[in-house]
Amino acid sequence: MTMNDFDYLKEGEVYLDSACQSLRPRCVIDALNNYYTEHNSCGERVKYKWGVETDEKVEEARELVLKYLGLKPKKYTVSFTLNTTYGINLILSQLNSLKFKKIVTTEIEHNSPFLASIAFSARTGLPREVIDRQEDGSVNLNAYDFTKAVVVLNCAANFDGRKLLNIKELINKVHKSDGIVIIDAAQAMAHSVDILKGVEPDAICFSAHKVYAPSLGVIVWRDDLMDKMAQLFVGGGMVDDVTVNDYVLSATNKEHRYTRFEAGLQAWGEIVALGAALKWLMKVPKSEWKNFEKNYHELYDFLVNSDKVHLVNKQANPTMSFYVDGIDSHMLGNALSRENIMARTGYFCAHYYLDHVCKYPPLIRFSLGLHNRSDDIEKVKKVMEKIVR
Repeated sequence: MTMNDFDYLKEGEVYLDSACQSLRPRCVIDALNNYYTEHNSCGERVKYKWGVETDEKVEEARELVLKYLGLKPKKYTVSFTLNTTYGINLILSQLNSLKFKKIVTTEIEHNSPFLASIAFSARTGLPREVIDRQEDGSVNLNAYDFTKAVVVLNCAANFDGRKLLNIKELINKVHKSDGIVIIDAAQAMAHSVDILKGVEPDAICFSAHKVYAPSLGVIVWRDDLMDKMAQLFVGGGMVDDVTVNDYVLSATNKEHRYTRFEAGLQAWGEIVALGAALKWLMKVPKSEWKNFEKNYHELYDFLVNSDKVHLVNKQANPTMSFYVDGIDSHMLGNALSRENIMARTGYFCAHYYLDHVCKYPPLIRFSLGLHNRSDDIEKVKKVMEKIVR
């Protein structure tokens, strides 16, 4: 892997918004283009040559997702959708509320699970609890009752990257209490996937566009989750037969279980390109990961030791958020933009925690990716020093 994977970046451009969406390496862009130019076809609907190739690549993408997460295909199914938000809402909107007593989320959530949990509670009448997360990202398991709870939470925060360090213990406790766990893995999949290895939640939702792939949503779900759901979202691509007043769902067959969440025509090109992205990620050499770690540690050290800079992070992470005394963060973002440094400003769809709990002013977020090099870090440091002075 070399910078040729991102050779479209112009000299001096520094992209620091990977937590929103990562840049795509050339092989991913090529895979998407190849779909449209070499085998553009409707997956699972046609028998001609192009369709066969599409089906093979889509099936490979499903297998790669499970391999990347270390999950067994005998127990888990991969379904494709629009994004993390859509996946979480799709699950919650179809859960049988009679099987549960409450819904639980945490204070540091992205609006994806946070708002979805509010809507679930309003629709079902089940109580909703917003629980604390500790500074290291873990949950105090002794402080809360998870009996028959629907627990929806992230395994890595989108503003400071803190991780759900006791994720395995949490899942075990919730399952022993007859509850389920839905993990928002949007911020973990690209750079912190190890936290998900060896754990078995009921569902994992993530966005491919944060994993060096095109815009796409993925739901990885335990097959027994289907027993707790009603089929409310139906359409083409989900049925084996239809009569005047009834239909037979394809998802009753294990080989087509993924259709449970895949109504209508799917984004076949994006799915194929996700497969290319996962192959690429799994081949990134250790030397590149070491350089990546060195870069975000260097930037973190610079910020934490800078006068006037108030860093949200408690430890180094590829995602770091902060504000600067006397400088509006949106103005700072504009000033950085004029120097070709691209960073996000605001509350990053975590309004409740950052604004109402912590009462921070709007923040600026630097989120690094594998495309960043040491020259990028040096430029950011120089520009920041100039602006702050």
